[in-house]
Amino acid sequence: MRIRFLLLIISFFSLSCNRKNNNQENHQYTNDLINETSPYLLQHAHNPVDWKAWNQETLNKAKAENKLIIISVGYSACHWCHVMEEESFENKTVAKLMNDNFISIKVDREERPDIDQIYMNALQLMTGKGGWPMNCIALPDGRPIFAGTYFTKEEWTKALTELSALYKNNPQKAIAYADKLVDGIKKSALIAVNSDEVDFRNSDLINAVKSWQEDFDYKEGGFVGETKFPMPNALQFLLRYSYQNNNKAVQKHVQTTLVKMANGGIYDAIGGGFSRYSVDTKWHIPHFEKMLYDNAQLVSLYSDAYLVTKDELYKKTVSETLNFVEKELMATNGAFYSSIDADSENKAKKREEGAYYVWNEQELQSLLKSDYPLFQKYFNVNENGIWENNNYVLFKTQSDKDFSLKNKLSQADLEAKVKQWKQILLQARNTRPRPHLDNKTLTSWNALMIKGYVSAYKAFKNPHYKEIALRNANFIVTQQLQKDGSLNHSYKDGKSSIVGFSEDYATVIDAFIAVYQITLDEKWLAKAKQLTDYALVNFWDKKSNLFYFTSNTATALIARKIEITDNVIPCANSILAHNLFLLGHYYSDATYTETAQHMLNNVKKSALESPAEYYNWLDLMLNYTDNYFEVALSGNEAFDKTVQLQSYYLPNILIAGATKESNLPILENRFVDNETYIYVCVNKACKMPETDVATAVAKIKSN
Repeated sequence: MRIRFLLLIISFFSLSCNRKNNNQENHQYTNDLINETSPYLLQHAHNPVDWKAWNQETLNKAKAENKLIIISVGYSACHWCHVMEEESFENKTVAKLMNDNFISIKVDREERPDIDQIYMNALQLMTGKGGWPMNCIALPDGRPIFAGTYFTKEEWTKALTELSALYKNNPQKAIAYADKLVDGIKKSALIAVNSDEVDFRNSDLINAVKSWQEDFDYKEGGFVGETKFPMPNALQFLLRYSYQNNNKAVQKHVQTTLVKMANGGIYDAIGGGFSRYSVDTKWHIPHFEKMLYDNAQLVSLYSDAYLVTKDELYKKTVSETLNFVEKELMATNGAFYSSIDADSENKAKKREEGAYYVWNEQELQSLLKSDYPLFQKYFNVNENGIWENNNYVLFKTQSDKDFSLKNKLSQADLEAKVKQWKQILLQARNTRPRPHLDNKTLTSWNALMIKGYVSAYKAFKNPHYKEIALRNANFIVTQQLQKDGSLNHSYKDGKSSIVGFSEDYATVIDAFIAVYQITLDEKWLAKAKQLTDYALVNFWDKKSNLFYFTSNTATALIARKIEITDNVIPCANSILAHNLFLLGHYYSDATYTETAQHMLNNVKKSALESPAEYYNWLDLMLNYTDNYFEVALSGNEAFDKTVQLQSYYLPNILIAGATKESNLPILENRFVDNETYIYVCVNKACKMPETDVATAVAKIKSN
């Protein structure tokens, strides 16, 4: 066996695919996945591979038969997962090789992020890279010996043949390698405790961002690289940082990024909503899948950016994205689905990436008639907009103001034309075969969507946004919150399942605090506190002063991970640290406050050295390096004044309010009949109360 081949990996970040209808009758093959609810697992239920789900029975079977395990991880909106399925897992010869020599397990990474992170860690230790599909070969006890991402049929067959022979002929060599690899996985999970005195300085933050700026793409926005990922919360931090530190260069970079994304092909100009990422540096050609978590976080980002700039493009982007979410990703019970595939049937009835979204010139000319020449210029149906197979991905390179001036139109006339064009094309697009919908509901992603609606409500005061946020929050309470105070991770077909992970607690607590801030209903704050206390009991690691990803009651894997780096979604620990900081203020709880400080102090060195990977920790650090204000509103008009206050971009304040006497520590003894006072406090020192919102805001901004 050649070691070089065992380390071969072709890494692709994944996107989506339309799959065959699992309800078709007379399938030649049906495996155990037919009993699962995950759309991704069901997509593989009729492969000739004898797939099993991850469960104790399957793991026991591997040990009893002394067979290596194939752990194949992907998700419903994963383009290359489905390419590998078509090439290898639907091939009878490959399936026989797998069935005869291995126990094959399919894992939906969205349902089981705990399994995914363990074996992804192994893949990264072996190759230095990661991505999906992720295919790992493990010993019968689950310890990995080999991993890669996408394999061609020939590569996959060769790897399986050589690994099977190795384990049969020289099992000790495989076991020795597994021992070293698992040791590496466990060591990578160790967090060095920082016992130094807490000392957070703004100068350190400034230096960290300055080093990060070397990776900014100032021309096209985003960060330097051959592909572009939005990274919404990283941009959220940079927006806040630039505002509080009056850094015009960083603020301009964030705004450039937001405009380029909203005008780019990564944004669906016809139906609204963002794709996962672009494969070029100009945000033009997307991988066409749409994920709930991306759109949720981008709504929050654009809403906050609107408060800073009042840019109507940001408002339109939020409105259209939320319209897309409600039409395409929202269930009748208020829950949100997970994703929409990139692939769908083209005119030749073959699966093709982007087929639902792209256009050719003949179609556009036929649909738009005399308006086509103007449309062509507006959406770059030219050499700039062409993709492949003579198809175009619509994108803009001019603002509406510049375009209308150049083409001698009023902005109102242009707006009317664009609206008409979108209606015509959307109607035509709706006649095409639709991409596959992953209709499972994930607690953590739904919480991000609640936060998105709350942010939109604060910025635009649309009561509908508040209504949707409350509806989904109540869904989580009634369906995902269990009697023992725990959360479940997944929901589908009326069934709540899978013990929740720390990411579920982190995001739901954050969402409930946000819901409290727009309703002043203290039950949401109380639920946030209850979930925090549950997490401290069931996820807390006293040695590292951080939270494990899995609870004490979860089924043991080969390692128990603590996530501290922020990815496209901030890690659970950084969100939980934010939550503890806020709840410490609301409840005057020193334990919460000190815990948040210790958590941040533990990652401080890494965060300052690698800001792009710890941006949400740095956002928390801003709370300590600059004034952080408690703003308490008490009185009959507290709610109305809270709404006014939230019209300002004030990222360094905590809002509490009550229209009657409250026992919440931050509001105690502050209610006065027939008056509404606004108390502005820093470090337990309060200024004279104000009755006017603008005056209170001026006090905050002057400090």
